[in-house]
Amino acid sequence: MAAAGLVLDVITKHLAAGRLDPYNPVVLFGGLLRLQLIRNSGAAFSLGEGYTPVFAVLAAAALLFVIIALLPRLRHSGWAVALGFLMAGVAGNLVDRIFREPGFFRGHVVDFLQLPHWAIFNVADMCVCTAAVMIVILAIFRNISVGGEHYARKGPADRQTEENGAESTTPGQSRS
Repeated sequence: MAAAGLVLDVITKHLAAGRLDPYNPVVLFGGLLRLQLIRNSGAAFSLGEGYTPVFAVLAAAALLFVIIALLPRLRHSGWAVALGFLMAGVAGNLVDRIFREPGFFRGHVVDFLQLPHWAIFNVADMCVCTAAVMIVILAIFRNISVGGEHYARKGPADRQTEENGAESTTPGQSRS
């Protein structure tokens, strides 16, 4: 998943950078999608322009964390897909920051897809967003860990029992 997403991101950015005119966007599907080429030195929504080296270091650290800390524990197919999307997205934008102008760890990310009333983005950004949604579903709504274990949410009574250091009892029942 990670390799496929990264390859798709690199190819689409190469095509966009080589064929799109930044001053003449291509309008598709009656305006539902515009191909508008920009080079983004910041993060999402062009926030943090001028901090490109910081974003590059953070992206490299995030990628290493997934590879070193999460992949060895991976035992669930849903998490495999989610982490694959995450690695594809992070690596795709990191490749731009490393290899594109104006230079090493200062490169600007190629963005070229725009929906109405939305920021301009790329395939790597779609991969990161897909991963985020999947991770929320798996971790919060389905209660599944990277290792595939299902864990139970603790209710208020369970938390109070832990805080008191005692086992729960039913009303009228004494502890022995």
